[in-house]
Amino acid sequence: MLAWTIYIPLTAGLALLLMRPRSAALARWTSLVAALVTVGIAAASMGQFIGPAAKLTTIVKVPWIPQLGIQYYLAADGISITLVLLTSIAAFVGILFSWNVEHRASEFFALYLILIGAVFGVFLSFDVFLLFAFYELAIIPKYFLVAIWGSTRREYGAMKLVIYSFLGSALVLVGMIAVYATLPLPTFDMAVWAQTAFPRPFQLWVFPFVFVGFAVLAGMWPFHSWAPTGHVAAPTAASMLLAGVVMKLGAYGALRVGMALFPEGARYWAPWIGWLAVIGIVYGALIALVQKDFKFVIGYSSVSHMGFVLLGLASLNLVGMSGAVLQMFSHGIIAGLLFAVVGRMVYDRAHTRDLDALEVMGLAKEIPFAAGIFGVAIFASMGMPGFSGFVAEMQVLVGAWNASPTLALLAGFGILAGVGFSLRVLHKSFLGASASPSRRRRHDHGAGHGHGKMEPISTQEGLGGIILVACTLIVGLYPACLLDLIVPALKAPFFEALLRPLIK
Repeated sequence: MLAWTIYIPLTAGLALLLMRPRSAALARWTSLVAALVTVGIAAASMGQFIGPAAKLTTIVKVPWIPQLGIQYYLAADGISITLVLLTSIAAFVGILFSWNVEHRASEFFALYLILIGAVFGVFLSFDVFLLFAFYELAIIPKYFLVAIWGSTRREYGAMKLVIYSFLGSALVLVGMIAVYATLPLPTFDMAVWAQTAFPRPFQLWVFPFVFVGFAVLAGMWPFHSWAPTGHVAAPTAASMLLAGVVMKLGAYGALRVGMALFPEGARYWAPWIGWLAVIGIVYGALIALVQKDFKFVIGYSSVSHMGFVLLGLASLNLVGMSGAVLQMFSHGIIAGLLFAVVGRMVYDRAHTRDLDALEVMGLAKEIPFAAGIFGVAIFASMGMPGFSGFVAEMQVLVGAWNASPTLALLAGFGILAGVGFSLRVLHKSFLGASASPSRRRRHDHGAGHGHGKMEPISTQEGLGGIILVACTLIVGLYPACLLDLIVPALKAPFFEALLRPLIK
């Protein structure tokens, strides 16, 4: 049944692209129904991956290109289903926040659905070549969504995103070819690769190619600069997907392909990965602290929060790595909510992202629902208890402390910087004192836009915001709903070589 999370969005997207209905409403509703079905499939499939008896489940396994040992092999475990659930929720809510799209709506939603289908394909592929094919497929709609429907320097942002993505893919491809050439029998079966004891010297040089190649898309410092630029340039739904889901493709590939298949390489390079992760955490938070563009603040905060994912992976222990996967889900929900508020609720009404301009508009009075939702989202992003970010980051920090107390302490400094930029952006965007009418008019005139009565928050926006808030609260208050999926997957035979000294 999980395979239909791939087929339904791809089929609906191709149908919209080929038929190109003139009705924007038809495109919206087609996309919404397709996304809602994937939410139902993901939720209905969770039960079979919960508990210690859960195991990797094969969905379909048939020859694809038998001459090269390539199979159409889909499978899932607790990690896969967690990210499939995240993707389905992000896709559904992204459509709600794109309800106002009228320009070439059928093409917009077609590319959106194709991107979603490709993302599902990555999370469910258990053939390395198939995973790589879906990974590459996701790059194409990303470019057009940003370049056509984006805003600030959209063509530059789209091209930078694609160039970085393809450069990372090239590194992964080098590693894939090297592994394939050393195998006695031609195969890209991930289970076979995991059971193959590659020589340690071979792993030491192949691992950084594969890990870094995927980690580029996860926003790893110093290959992170595409992320803030791409987030700012992208339309709201694409920003939500880039931060919420697409960056997780890189982290997932780094874990599933890089670390699990080359455990000796992972152990050797883990300290270096940890340092790069901590630099990303601190750097992203400090740069976010001085930004004047509302969306750039959220873009750099994503770089900082994705650093916790990489730090958790680098800990190479069960607590830290399960926290890293939980952080993938948590950040996907919270970042999606932040970008939805900034892009749809604020920018589409205020027509500016300049924090100094927003500070004098009195947005808390103009759009109180947006102010309330953003306040919740920013506290969730800060890692306040009760939200998913608290549990995830706490696990990462505990895992990092077990591996290197120094890295954990430095990451803690990044959290303090995160509190700083979070409170600053909340104050300047919504809680700043309203200026006098004359000063506001002068500021609006200088910014090149007028400021009138803002339209109220739509039903679609309200529903989308409530869904995302509910998700981060549910996981924050009852993290076992996901950890019962994630931990058994990490204890499974697939990760045995990586975590063997740590699992009793």
